[in-house]
Amino acid sequence: MNILHRLASDVHLMLRRPARMQYAALCYRFRKKTNALEILLITSRDTGRWVIPKGWPMQGKRAHEVAEREAYEEAGVKGKAHRATIGSYVYQKRMDHGLAISCKVQVHALEVEDFCKNFPEKGARRLEWVDYQEAASRVAEPSLKELILGFGERMTPTPEPKQKTTKD
Repeated sequence: MNILHRLASDVHLMLRRPARMQYAALCYRFRKKTNALEILLITSRDTGRWVIPKGWPMQGKRAHEVAEREAYEEAGVKGKAHRATIGSYVYQKRMDHGLAISCKVQVHALEVEDFCKNFPEKGARRLEWVDYQEAASRVAEPSLKELILGFGERMTPTPEPKQKTTKD
């Protein structure tokens, strides 16, 4: 029986497809009065879970350009995505025919500079600005949670320790 189990496992590994690639934008801004970092989350169209804008590769566009385009199409925000990735995560995408495929998502930070009143997916999703800890708690994928927390910690300035004053 052990050999049958191993054979079945080997066949499963041989038939398994590699993860499909997607590109995402981690959209952020700093509040004007408090300078607090905020992350933009959107809901997925199918399940309503909290996600970040992402999409499939586009011919003629580099990864960070795809991230910019998806941020506009799905959330109506514009800005320049960083060329360098801030990390990646993997999730299971349920396709229209019911099959789930593994997707690896390369994430690019995008500082939001402008908001559009009209954009392709307006009304199809909810959008919400939240602090990075809240954003991390809302997303389902563990590696995306870690990515958001790490980004938030890097982008949030640490307060400088108060210096002791001595009297002469």
